[in-house]
Amino acid sequence: AAPQAVSAFIAQSQDGFFTGTSCHRLTTSGLFVLQCGDPTGTGTGGPGYSYGPVENAPADNLYPAGTIAMARQGGNGYSMGSQFFIVYDDTTLPTDAAGGYTVIGKVTSGLDALKTGVIAAGTADGSADGKPAAPAVIDSVTVQ
Repeated sequence: AAPQAVSAFIAQSQDGFFTGTSCHRLTTSGLFVLQCGDPTGTGTGGPGYSYGPVENAPADNLYPAGTIAMARQGGNGYSMGSQFFIVYDDTTLPTDAAGGYTVIGKVTSGLDALKTGVIAAGTADGSADGKPAAPAVIDSVTVQ
């Protein structure tokens, strides 16, 4: 249901693009996501290209816990690259001019470990949106 995004994610995974990258953003109030996929760890990096439009966004704007979706710039459905987010608690994300967010998959195991190991520690500065206090580094990605 999301051929562009899934194809890009698979290619990036097979090329080892995500190996050793840190998740750079954790949100803990209303929006419950851990954002990853930036090779610079700053939230501004990517693969050097972008694509769109938004594909496979839920019609009801509800992203259940375990959803993996592509991050993008607000209002720009053609700004997807390598950054993605993992929804760790049911989250409603309203659409904007670009639509919703492209869902590419779901976490099949390990969500509880993510919650206890990273989410429970909160953000480094104690805010509701910031760098995770506990390191979240991608060792490898397996696509099935």
